[in-house]
Amino acid sequence: MTDPTDPVPARILLADDHALVRRGVRLILEGEPDLTVVAEADDGAEALALARAHRPDLAVLDIAMPRLTGLQAARELSRTQPDTRVLILTMYDNEQFFFEALAAGASGYVLKSVADRDLVEACRATLRGEPFLYPGAVNALIRDYLDRVRDGRALPSRVITGREEEILKLVAEGHTTQQIADLLVISPKTVERHRANLLQKLGLKDRLELTRYAIRVGLIEP
Repeated sequence: MTDPTDPVPARILLADDHALVRRGVRLILEGEPDLTVVAEADDGAEALALARAHRPDLAVLDIAMPRLTGLQAARELSRTQPDTRVLILTMYDNEQFFFEALAAGASGYVLKSVADRDLVEACRATLRGEPFLYPGAVNALIRDYLDRVRDGRALPSRVITGREEEILKLVAEGHTTQQIADLLVISPKTVERHRANLLQKLGLKDRLELTRYAIRVGLIEP
């Protein structure tokens, strides 16, 4: 029988487009009495829908997912559900993604390669409102800060808007203008205008170059 004085486990949403990864992460988390997975998503858009339905305490998001990336989902969660904390779990040991994750509102950044060692503590720290950064990320953060102080510069601003990034990702995934319009509930003309702006801003010529750019910046996997 459950002891009524036991604390209620923290409720976690897990999002990764690889079912095997989700299974492994779920096993790690549900081996702990204070953590429980209440929902699983295999892309960023589904993660947002499940977050609205379940109101989890914590969302553990992969970066490279279809439809919406983990970073895009993190930004939307931070805006619409600030009480749901966000932890990025990724294969990318990459300073750019690390800084973008912090800017998107994530409280922690954990590498999949050491998830068995770091994930549980990262979840607990994030739920306590404390940041959790893997050692390489700490070094990157300190190095970037020192570089900015030395050079007298701020963090670079985003080149493209959040909506343009959504459209770039969907274009690169092969969706038609009409499909993108339907997914984002906007008109096809608006999609075309955003795509033209993307080509101009990024100095690119066509869909193929947009797709290559999306791969390079981690919006989609090659």
